[in-house]
Amino acid sequence: MKLGPSAHVDTFCRDRLPPAAEWPELRLEGFDYPEYLNAAVELTDRMVERGFGDLTALIGNGRRRSYKELADWSNRLARALVENYGLKPGNRVLIRSANNPAMVAVWLAVTKAGGVAVNTMPMLRKQELRKIVEKGEIALALCDTRLTEELVACAKESRILKAVVGFDGTANHDAELDRAALDKPVTFAAVRTGRDDVALLGFTSGTTGEPKATAHFHRDLLIIADGYAREILGVTPDDVFVGSPPLAFTFGLGGLAVFPLRFGATACLLENASPANLIDYIQRYRATICFTAPTAYRAMLKAMDEGANLSSLRAAVSAGETLPGPVYEEWVAKTGKPILDGIGATEMLHIFISNRFGDSRPACTGLPVSGYEARIVDDAMAEKPRGEVGRLAVRGPTGCRYLTDARQRSYVRDGWNLTGDAFWQDEAGYFHFAARADDIILSAGYNIAGPEVEAALLTHPDVAECAVIGAPDEERGQIVEAHVVLSPGVVGDALTRRILQDHVKAVIAPYKYPRRIVFVPALPKTQTGKIQRFRLREGQ
Repeated sequence: MKLGPSAHVDTFCRDRLPPAAEWPELRLEGFDYPEYLNAAVELTDRMVERGFGDLTALIGNGRRRSYKELADWSNRLARALVENYGLKPGNRVLIRSANNPAMVAVWLAVTKAGGVAVNTMPMLRKQELRKIVEKGEIALALCDTRLTEELVACAKESRILKAVVGFDGTANHDAELDRAALDKPVTFAAVRTGRDDVALLGFTSGTTGEPKATAHFHRDLLIIADGYAREILGVTPDDVFVGSPPLAFTFGLGGLAVFPLRFGATACLLENASPANLIDYIQRYRATICFTAPTAYRAMLKAMDEGANLSSLRAAVSAGETLPGPVYEEWVAKTGKPILDGIGATEMLHIFISNRFGDSRPACTGLPVSGYEARIVDDAMAEKPRGEVGRLAVRGPTGCRYLTDARQRSYVRDGWNLTGDAFWQDEAGYFHFAARADDIILSAGYNIAGPEVEAALLTHPDVAECAVIGAPDEERGQIVEAHVVLSPGVVGDALTRRILQDHVKAVIAPYKYPRRIVFVPALPKTQTGKIQRFRLREGQ
């Protein structure tokens, strides 16, 4: 497709989009936006113009922020980024923070200034951050001052990352970026970005641990709201959103920022979204829409048995791992409302197949969201008969665009996005999850690449060889299970197991650590020496 005009003076992202022949087919009927569009303006200043200024936009860290406050705050920050730090349209900006209002304001400011936001998980370590910095050629990073250690360590070793600027993720506004913004006017002439300008790079590790950067345009940020959030959730200004996914995941950015702000609703942001804290927030703020993984819904069911009142919830959205039928059935029995299971992907930006109110069932992912089309195909891209498991192929108004990555050609074929999931379709056309088609381990809503955990384990001298697989787990869906061959003389006991687990937590993000370690004398291999992970899975 032909791209519209661009405001980017730094053309890095557009220059690195896949060639036209490798793009998915984009079906934009019904998603009509002007040629020039700044998504952050639409979510803030435009909402104030439309009369939402006094309504609460964000709740977090003991403060409420109205739409007018959020518009003013993000405008001041945008001015500081341009005037004090020289941000140019098209520059990539890494943002590192837990879920809090300051992170949302900083993300909006970067977007208003025409920057390309790269939101990162607060648990990432320096080597993971370095890969992102190098892939995105990121010179400026904005970081919650409570989380600077790993990023500063990354910057010290990087030729590319020139500046790490701190902002205050608490309600105090006392850090370098906040002080720079303090005396700025509350107005800002946002960059007149094109609807086809890249606004966001979503990084996904894939099966190799080598990150892929998925490019999303300004229009894409509005498409997911005007499609899924409007059609499936029916969001109104009376809604109060809460959830556990990090804003660094596109699932979290959509569900806890884009969706509420697009419709004048309220987002409650939790830095520690444990099930107990989620339950507390739902009760305290009478939350109406929750985004989390099945693990947390199990905890909520138990809390209801113990007296928790979650009756304010009208929509419970589950994604990140498959929703077990018994959890769905128990939720419906206790609340009278369904959990809306859905599937999304970083490459697609958000959920593209979902259940609906009045049309949902257990152990079923549902039907495509308006604008999307899905089918089950074989390796030759031929559609498979109903009832047969195959590869999920999807196309619609959003789609995969990796920056300069050969993996684009395997994700997109014949105009369809192949998500790496195995599904089947019943006779009525509803989609059902079967399995992941690759080595990604889905644990409590997190995507964990097995080879990356293996690489971390192999940096410990006690490990001679290892292989990592996903093992079924009732609580988390899957857990990371490591099969380890120890170095000569090392005893495979509980202490060694704990040492290796702590080592992985120190090397990569702690949620990726192997919850189960099996010590083995040797790993199953082919004659050419390749590890046969499928044999480890068969032994479960």
